[in-house]
Amino acid sequence: MRGRDLISITDIASEELEDILQTALGLKDRGRQTLLVGKTLALVFEKPSLRTRVSFHVAMRHLGGDCIYLSPPEVGLGERETPADVARVLSRYVDCVAARTFKTETLSELAAHASVPVINALSDREHPCQALADMLTVREKKGRLRGVTIAFIGDGNNVANSLSLAAAVSGMHFRIASPEEYGLPQDVRVRAEELAKASGGSVRVMHDPGEAVADADVVYTDVWTSMGQEHEASQRKEYFAGYMVDARLMAEARPDAIFMHDLPAHRGEEVADEVIDGPQSVVFDQAENRLHAQKALLALVLGDENAA
Repeated sequence: MRGRDLISITDIASEELEDILQTALGLKDRGRQTLLVGKTLALVFEKPSLRTRVSFHVAMRHLGGDCIYLSPPEVGLGERETPADVARVLSRYVDCVAARTFKTETLSELAAHASVPVINALSDREHPCQALADMLTVREKKGRLRGVTIAFIGDGNNVANSLSLAAAVSGMHFRIASPEEYGLPQDVRVRAEELAKASGGSVRVMHDPGEAVADADVVYTDVWTSMGQEHEASQRKEYFAGYMVDARLMAEARPDAIFMHDLPAHRGEEVADEVIDGPQSVVFDQAENRLHAQKALLALVLGDENAA
């Protein structure tokens, strides 16, 4: 993976995903390393962040490298300066760029003009780094990925897109329950089904949360209204009524099922306090795994061959 971009989770083949997870587990066990001494990561963000910013920054420091954060006013992607020019300039200064953008097109333009790797740290289309942390968490909690059933309840957003694709390539059984018009985009669904067919997994799209959760090993949800959709919040609350993950819904899953959420959570909307704070919740282990998954990704993309 050395020198590669990561724009979509599908940029990673199944064996490469396995390499990332194994590397993450090893780095998590070994702690701080000196794999990226002399390397610098630039964080170029159009959206605010807690987990993404801190986990990438700390990941670089844990690996011996440096990190620079560039806020929206400092860069002004597409306004003060074109993404193409930003990419060309940063390529002269840093070894890698992680960008958090409103539009995937901005990321694609950065990657097209950068001579260093570009990592999608979130866009409107996908959140591949979150999916890596999710796969790592399921692996730790369930001991495997293949054959595990994961039920996503809620909006077919960027998190759901990357999760469905990562689950499909891993041989998992992915289910998503969403209101009409809020499910997975058709092209994502088709691609996920293709990947699942090749891996022995499956993808099911439905509207009934109870049907999706029945006997699931993992129950996952996310906010109903993502950043940039705030004007739709009231409408979405109406459409998603009945899609809250509460104790009643969790009881439909397997007794040993885990609950996951990528955070931040709107408590009392998509998830009840009794679930996110309950014994089945692994959301803070999941949040921690952003650090370890991204350490592995950075080590493999920027480190020497076999360094990780």
